[in-house]
Amino acid sequence: MTPTAQELLRTTAARLALDPDRNPVVPRVADGRAELRTLALLALEQRHVIPSDRRSFQHLARRAAESKDLESAAFFETLSDGESLARERLDPLFEACGVSRPEAATYEPHPGCQAYPAYVAWLALNGEPADVVLALTANFAAWGRSCAAVARGLREHYGFDDEACGFFDLFAEPAPDLDRQALAAVRAGIDRDRVTTAHLRFGRLLAHYEEMFWTTLAERESGAAGRR
Repeated sequence: MTPTAQELLRTTAARLALDPDRNPVVPRVADGRAELRTLALLALEQRHVIPSDRRSFQHLARRAAESKDLESAAFFETLSDGESLARERLDPLFEACGVSRPEAATYEPHPGCQAYPAYVAWLALNGEPADVVLALTANFAAWGRSCAAVARGLREHYGFDDEACGFFDLFAEPAPDLDRQALAAVRAGIDRDRVTTAHLRFGRLLAHYEEMFWTTLAERESGAAGRR
């Protein structure tokens, strides 16, 4: 029996869920042990992730619209708009982390942190839009939980105000409209026989690259500590 869209979204998220205890950075921010420089590096890397993801989502929206998959197109358009807002919220985070404008402008990103947006770009070119909706929705659940934990830690242990935490709050907050769009896109994909098992592979790789992002930040923190 073919699962419903709601069931498929739920089971995909469960199968691809990341173990929060394996994250080498978020628990350290949550209890105040992470270096402020690690947070600065996170923000600097996101300065490169965001425009890449935004263009990828725009391309996915165009591909979906061209194939008459208007439900997926709406989902990706919303994601693109969200990336624009995320970029606006980076500046207060830079300031709170002590990142100057010249440093932000000249910072060279690390491959381990940019593997995720590189794969999203691959999905934008090659993935069936409905499959990508499923994979991203599952991954966003883990990212949202991480952002919520980081935001709490920044307020409790680093003295960051609401504006400085705005980037993380954006992803931590519930997004019922986006959830409804994801449900509509997956339902339409099932009805049109456009959902394939590839969504699990897409989601597994996204999860791996997100873990790589956090691991790279942790390695850079430990490397900096070793040089002191």
